Amino acid sequence: MPAPALLSATLALGLEQLVQWKYGTAGALGLLLFTVGHRAKSPAVSSVGAILLAVLLTGPAI
Repeated sequence: MPAPALLSATLALGLEQLVQWKYGTAGALGLLLFTVGHRAKSPAVSSVGAILLAVLLTGPAI
C-alpha cells in the first residue's frame, strides 16, 4: 500500500518541479489551481488552472 502512494507522490513532485522550471511561478500556480479544483470537485477552480496552463503552453505559438 505505501509503495503506490510513494510513487504517486514522487511523480507529482517531479511534474510540479518540471512545470516550475519551465513555466515559472505562473505554471506552478496553474498546476496548483488545477489540482485543488480537481480534488475539491470544483469545476470553476479547475477550469481556471487549466486555462492558465493552456495559455502558458500556447503563449509562444500565438
